[in-house]
Amino acid sequence: MSTLSDQSPQSLIDALDALLEEERAALTKGELSKLKDILERKETLFDQLNRISDLEQESLNDVHGKVTRNQALLGSAMQGIKAVATRMAELRKVRKGLEVYNRSGQRTSYTTSGSLKLEKRA
Repeated sequence: MSTLSDQSPQSLIDALDALLEEERAALTKGELSKLKDILERKETLFDQLNRISDLEQESLNDVHGKVTRNQALLGSAMQGIKAVATRMAELRKVRKGLEVYNRSGQRTSYTTSGSLKLEKRA
């Protein structure tokens, strides 16, 4: 099997194209654990492509669109992760108790003493 450095520019572009499709599939399926390996392989391909001085911009147009698409998917995945983390923090805070303001504007805390189980509703 040949190494990436032995491949033609078009072979490298095709390999990057396939890798971008793999990255898209991982992002859309929520398989975020696969992204580290994909990132390392992608960086290797970018390094190889950057060493080619006579690479035509036209040949990279398709993969550029896929890179942009995947960046948007990755941004959405990060927003989702942040939303879950925020929600989990809110649930932990509610489990500890409730803070409200009374009529005079003073903060009053009520601790929870019941079950700390989360109820799941359909």
